[in-house]
Amino acid sequence: MAIVTQYHKDTDTTYVYESVSRWDPEKKQARSTRKCIGKIDPETGDIVPTGKRGRKKSSPSSAPDDAALSKLTKQLDDAKADITSLKAQNADLSRQVRELTKENNQLVSAVQKIQALSSTALG
Repeated sequence: MAIVTQYHKDTDTTYVYESVSRWDPEKKQARSTRKCIGKIDPETGDIVPTGKRGRKKSSPSSAPDDAALSKLTKQLDDAKADITSLKAQNADLSRQVRELTKENNQLVSAVQKIQALSSTALG
């Protein structure tokens, strides 16, 4: 087992991995497996855990401030208004579909009658 560091220049971050080597008898070569431990803090040089181990605990006591709460309330009200409008549009479109389906069925029936009449007149 070894500790390996790797620098990612796109994020300007150095990650720390735990590397374990094993022998692959089928290919007759050594293979290594890496597991990310964390990343190096550039200021202190310490390893900061990433993943589930390194996540900060969210504190349930931190409540949103009044400005954020009023903004969220406005967004909720706007979303409710949009939902009401979309429901009305949906009902209108459903009514149109029903009317067009009825008209389509009448036209299909008329075409079938014409085909029946034309086949008896020709035959």
